[in-house]
Amino acid sequence: MIVMSALGPGRAQIAGTPPATVQFPSADGKTMLTGFVYTPRDSSAGRAPAVVMMHGRAGPYSLNVKNGGPYNASTLSKRHKMWGESWSALGYVAVLVDSFAPRGFPGGFGRHTINERPDAVNEVTVRPLDAYGALAYLRSRSDVAGDRIGLQGWSNGGSAALAAMAVDAPGLASSAMGFRAALVFYAGCGLRGHFDAQGYRPYATVLVFHGTADEETSPQLCRRLVERSRSRGGDISLKLYPGASHSFDDPGRQKEPANRAATADAKASAQALFERILAPDPSQR
Repeated sequence: MIVMSALGPGRAQIAGTPPATVQFPSADGKTMLTGFVYTPRDSSAGRAPAVVMMHGRAGPYSLNVKNGGPYNASTLSKRHKMWGESWSALGYVAVLVDSFAPRGFPGGFGRHTINERPDAVNEVTVRPLDAYGALAYLRSRSDVAGDRIGLQGWSNGGSAALAAMAVDAPGLASSAMGFRAALVFYAGCGLRGHFDAQGYRPYATVLVFHGTADEETSPQLCRRLVERSRSRGGDISLKLYPGASHSFDDPGRQKEPANRAATADAKASAQALFERILAPDPSQR
């Protein structure tokens, strides 16, 4: 299903203290990752659903700290803080994974540098392993419902999320041990040609968001990926936002009406999907 969407209801941001900083191993077996954890303010509800968040090619930190840092919980980008705080306000535990700093690239990468980035941060073969490392970490927490964890990624991290949801994803022991659903924001859907031969099929529900005026990644490629995947039985859908740019949900890009509309609808759609799939059974509420 491909939907052209306009305005939709959004949820208010709730400002909070910086997230906790944690470390856990990637499923690559050699990299110790850094994560930033947002937790619900009300912990009386028992084990909470959770979200793994994967940053884009610029990394998780604000552009204002690109000249030497500090790179820590106090300098995360406004977009990542907004989403982390939104999930925690809704009762989720959310962990933002820093894939780049542990591998020597804390400032991330500039636009149109995909062919210059090292294989150490490859979004199709390496970063999915980071997502599965974060999944294992969340399952080790006593406040997380290990069978109700979703995945979210933006741009390069959206590509990593797509690759992580593939039936043959690196790091996936079995679909029963994977994520329950994924949210993919303006990903590079070419995926380095990895799925050109065998095609792409996710093992669980995937919802893709893209602006038609994206200046960095191609909505047309994502449309083709989704159409081909659905023809193979993939549970994947695309919401296209007329006139919205790359990073449309960045708080710094909300002056553009198309970006505001896309952000409101994408937040509402994302929350509705995770509520449907990650919420506990009524008998457990």
